[in-house]
Amino acid sequence: MEAQDVAEQIQETLDAQRDEPFRTRAAIFIAVLAVLLAMASLGGENATKAMINANIHASDTWAFYQAKNIRQTSIRLAADELELLLPTLPPEQQAAVRRRIDDYRATEARYESEPVPEPNYPMGSGKKELAEQARAWEARRQHAQTQDPNFDYSTVFFQIAIVLGSVAIVATSRAILLLAGAIGFVATILMLNGFFLFFELPLGG
Repeated sequence: MEAQDVAEQIQETLDAQRDEPFRTRAAIFIAVLAVLLAMASLGGENATKAMINANIHASDTWAFYQAKNIRQTSIRLAADELELLLPTLPPEQQAAVRRRIDDYRATEARYESEPVPEPNYPMGSGKKELAEQARAWEARRQHAQTQDPNFDYSTVFFQIAIVLGSVAIVATSRAILLLAGAIGFVATILMLNGFFLFFELPLGG
C-alpha cells in the first residue's frame, strides 16, 4: 500500500468521525419527527371520529325535532277543529270536549318545550331543547371539520421532513437537514393548531 493510499484512508476515517455527531443529531431529529407524526395522525383520526359522531347526533336530533313538529301540528289542528265544533255540540258534551281540547293544548305546549332530561337528550326532548342540542352538535362538527385539515397537512409535512432528514444523513448535508427542520417546524405549528385552533386555515375545512 502506497503512502498516498494510507493518507486517503486516514482522511476518510477522520471525515467519518467528524460526520458522526451530525448523523447522530440527525437521527435523533428524525426520531422526534416520527413521534410528532404519530401525534398528528392520532389527532387527525380523533377529529374525523368526532366529526362523524357529531354529524350523526345532529342528524338524529333534527329528525326527532321534525317528528315532534309533525305531531305538534297534528294535535294543534285537532284542537282547532274541536274548538270550531264546540259551539255546535249539545251542552252535556261540551265539557268533555273542552277537557279534550285542554289536553291537546297541554300536549302541544309540551312538544314545544319539555326540559326534562332523557338518556339521549340531556337538555330535554321538546322542540326548543332539541333545536339547541342539534345546533350544539353542529358546532362540534364544525369544530372538528376546522381541526381536520390542520392534521392532514401536518402529517404530510412531517413525512416530507422525515424523508429529507434521512437524505441528509446519507448525503451528510446540513443544508438538507435545515430544510427538513424548517418543514418540520411548519408541520408542528399545524399540528398544534389542529389541537388548539389558534387560527383558521385560509383553505377552509
